Amino acid sequence: MVQKYQSPVRVYKHPFELIMAAYERRFPTCPLIPMFVDSDTVNEFKSEDGAIHVIERRCKLDIDAPRLLKKIAGVDYVYFVQKNSLNSRERTLHIEAHNETFSNRVIINEHCCYTVHPENEDWTCFEQSASLDIKSFFGFESTVEKIAMKQYTSNIKKGKEIIEYYLRQLEEEGITFVPRWTPPSITPSAESSSSSSSSSSKQQAASSTIVIPDAALKEGLSSEALGSPGGAPEPVVGTPDDKLDADYIKRYLGDLTPLQESCLIRLRQWLQETHKGKIPKDEHILRFLRARDFNIDKAREIMCQSLTWRKQHQVDYILDTWNPPQVLQDYYAGGWHHHDKDGRPLYVLRLGQMDTKGLVRALGEEALLRYVLSINEEGLRRCEENTKVFGRPISSWTCLVDLEGLNMRHLWRPGVKALLRIIEVVEANYPETLGRLLILRAPRVFPVLWTLVSPFIDDNTRRKFLIYAGNDYQGPGGLLDYIDKEIIPDFLSGECMCEVPEGGLVPKSLYRTAEELENEDLKLWTESIYQSASVFKGAPHEILIQIVDASSVITWDFDVCKGDIVFNIYHSKRSPQPPKKDSLGAHSITSPGGNNVQLIDKVWQLGRDYSMVESPLICKEGESVQGSHVTRWPGFYILQWKFHSMPACATTNLPRVDDVLASLQVSSHKCKVMYYTEVIGSEDFRGSMTSLESSHSGFSQLSAATTSSSQSHSSSMIS
Repeated sequence: MVQKYQSPVRVYKHPFELIMAAYERRFPTCPLIPMFVDSDTVNEFKSEDGAIHVIERRCKLDIDAPRLLKKIAGVDYVYFVQKNSLNSRERTLHIEAHNETFSNRVIINEHCCYTVHPENEDWTCFEQSASLDIKSFFGFESTVEKIAMKQYTSNIKKGKEIIEYYLRQLEEEGITFVPRWTPPSITPSAESSSSSSSSSSKQQAASSTIVIPDAALKEGLSSEALGSPGGAPEPVVGTPDDKLDADYIKRYLGDLTPLQESCLIRLRQWLQETHKGKIPKDEHILRFLRARDFNIDKAREIMCQSLTWRKQHQVDYILDTWNPPQVLQDYYAGGWHHHDKDGRPLYVLRLGQMDTKGLVRALGEEALLRYVLSINEEGLRRCEENTKVFGRPISSWTCLVDLEGLNMRHLWRPGVKALLRIIEVVEANYPETLGRLLILRAPRVFPVLWTLVSPFIDDNTRRKFLIYAGNDYQGPGGLLDYIDKEIIPDFLSGECMCEVPEGGLVPKSLYRTAEELENEDLKLWTESIYQSASVFKGAPHEILIQIVDASSVITWDFDVCKGDIVFNIYHSKRSPQPPKKDSLGAHSITSPGGNNVQLIDKVWQLGRDYSMVESPLICKEGESVQGSHVTRWPGFYILQWKFHSMPACATTNLPRVDDVLASLQVSSHKCKVMYYTEVIGSEDFRGSMTSLESSHSGFSQLSAATTSSSQSHSSSMIS
């Protein structure tokens, strides 16, 4: 497996030229890097104007590895080749390095880049990326991988320290400024002699033993050095909007190891590529990574499921669009109450005083769930505010649960069922948001409740639970260790008045019948404008749109939740037969609206009974796609999501290994999509064909929260 690393952007608040002067002092050897024994210059090139300087070194490293492993490998030192390409005109330094030793067994590539800060020309940015691929190593592949990653991460940590060390050294020598490169002045005599000396300079260049590295041509020699701009490669460092700064990570996200920073950046980049537009906040991405111990694949899977869930139920708007029923405001004994000693927002829940049975009977399970979701959304908002107030990263909150009054009434089966579902939803969509859970005055019945709910709680979350029986919370190691005395609630013998509702029994007059609750629950979770569908191999999902007026606009927005699909649009002058459910009903998904419908009859022929009006669009798992199509004729349009099969190798009938592995990842050849479509009159459609805004369209609101695919379709050109 190839290990990859991507650093954040590290900013030096010094000019580029001064940083280069400090960087050059690392050679031929650096005492601050004990493993860096020596280096020899292999090739060197300088352009005539001095703007381009390319130097290639062979570096000798003493890797900290077990002596037995070195003996088996038959080497004491490892050699790397490093090529530095300095462009003083563009103020960039590109560094490329690869291993020379064991290059047929281990492939190591590294690329580093120093550039000028995009917003302050007196600052310098640094970024690096690397990859490690161990093909084979005498049966010690895993050991070598661990050693390599350990050595690399330790050197990454030292990188900035080394530059700052040499900057201080320069300052001690009185060097605090290095002038920028300026093109040499050309005198008339030099111009007249340039033509006569050109032939001799060519001969001299031809006989020179100095080799011009390829990077010199890429760095600008073939273009800028000869007068045409744009020869330097595209800088790695971008704007602060699309790159993460190391100082920003430390200030707002906390202290991360180099590999944790890399995981965050790589997952963020993947989201930017597949969810073009709005992506989750960095704090939210980091929570999913922490929940899966920084395993990118696992974190990406659960995060994509959560993003789809949030989009389907419009959770992003819950604080602005949903008002809790009065029953919840009066009888739900929970609320926010200042913060703990670590600055985390503090939520107080008087569960023992809450009539869970009455709330479920009066409101239903879905209303309670939605209220808990609004509490979690408010918690995320408060974490952001406290991060700004306290000047340090705060990404979770503390929950104080008072169980005084808990009895068998709270173990009412439907109430426990609702609690378990709430825990399941919160665990899946708000990982690593609970910093600490303080359970106070736990009665004898608590172990029964704990036995029921603990299997549904993640192990990492369970470790954050602190349980106190009776008045133990008042002693050593109790509440005062986590909450300031001034804000301990009055009902816990504290001095602070707590505005959390006291709960109490919900009047039976507010109870509702099972039919009313069922209809209300259905209403709550069918407010989503999205529908879900299953797509099987050989069984696409199709929807029918009838167009009466030509030049109408069909718009769509869909997420590929699982597998890869092909999206098609067809037109027919006659209506298909009534939709028939696919025989694979046993495979249908269970979410609301999950189905598989096929409209195109098997006897229909493409080109005779129906025609394709857009080129097929292949959509990968996790992608969010929006688009539109201007209809040219009235009739029936069919939107189709079809299972995407991996193409076989062109030179052989045997499938490729990658194709087989990819097909195995799609369980039972099943894909899932979540979609929304809408027909807009041409007079109401605003903007370009890939814009989803309309004066009457539901997409007007969606466009602020969902993403526009660069592959969106324009008007049809196929008859």
